[in-house]
Amino acid sequence: MSEGATRVLLVSGMSGAGKSSALKVLEDLNYEAVDNLPLSLLSRLTRAERPSAEGVPAAGGREPRPLRAMAVGIDARTRDFEPDAFIARLRALRERRDLAPAFLYLDCDDAVLHSRFTTTRRRHPLAADRPVIDGIRHERQLLYRVREQADLVMDTSDMALPELRRLLTEHYALDRKPGLTITITSFSYRRGLPREADLVFDMRFLRNPYYVPALRPLTGEDAGVAAYVTADPAFAPFFERFTAMLLALLPSYSSGGKTYLTLALGCTGGRHRSVFVAERLAAALRERGFEVGLRHRDIGDGGE
Repeated sequence: MSEGATRVLLVSGMSGAGKSSALKVLEDLNYEAVDNLPLSLLSRLTRAERPSAEGVPAAGGREPRPLRAMAVGIDARTRDFEPDAFIARLRALRERRDLAPAFLYLDCDDAVLHSRFTTTRRRHPLAADRPVIDGIRHERQLLYRVREQADLVMDTSDMALPELRRLLTEHYALDRKPGLTITITSFSYRRGLPREADLVFDMRFLRNPYYVPALRPLTGEDAGVAAYVTADPAFAPFFERFTAMLLALLPSYSSGGKTYLTLALGCTGGRHRSVFVAERLAAALRERGFEVGLRHRDIGDGGE
């Protein structure tokens, strides 16, 4: 990113996945938020206003204003939306030295999207006269190549607004230090892999606290579970090699231009082993100066 470049965050994704809520959060973070912008107006919106060579004020006698950080919502509802055109305009933004563009894609499980539309009794924008699920399937097919261009894919299937706000702040706060931002997510294999994960690691080889009655109701955030997992002879050599591997990889991700990396650690129930290792790993990486966010996706579930 060039010094002084203006941040431009494009926000797209599945209808019902939370784009409007995300834009409101970004507006609270001091972005200029614009929703449902026609693609044909994107280049005009990101064009800096400059004074003339003679220093004459802009038309109307007003002083020209420099661009400020902006978040722009563009999706399948947009009047002239077309995937190839969107990708072309995104590439054009990435080639400009005066801008620091990023692309956030919000995704969500089809079943959750269907529930959201039916609960609110809203029609899907791509299926006005057809069942909601037809619109969801059509939109997913329409956007699959757009999704591949995203710098960050955020799955909102199990995400409440406070969690969305926290993640957006971690990734996009204007005072965030440049460099690689790491998010560590613990999860339950029973509920499937996190869609946003870049790297997935299985913690089920560690002995399971669930089978100790006193530890069963606890989580990996509790000292008893931490002591139990740490006492497993397999833990110490694993964790030493695990952190060494990541510390060797992370600089390459950063130098390669990647700004967001999500590590997913799973176990059977998502509340004991994966939670503890995620906590320990986050602490180890923070000690070495990395920006790390931590999320326990399934910690509230019943167990393993």
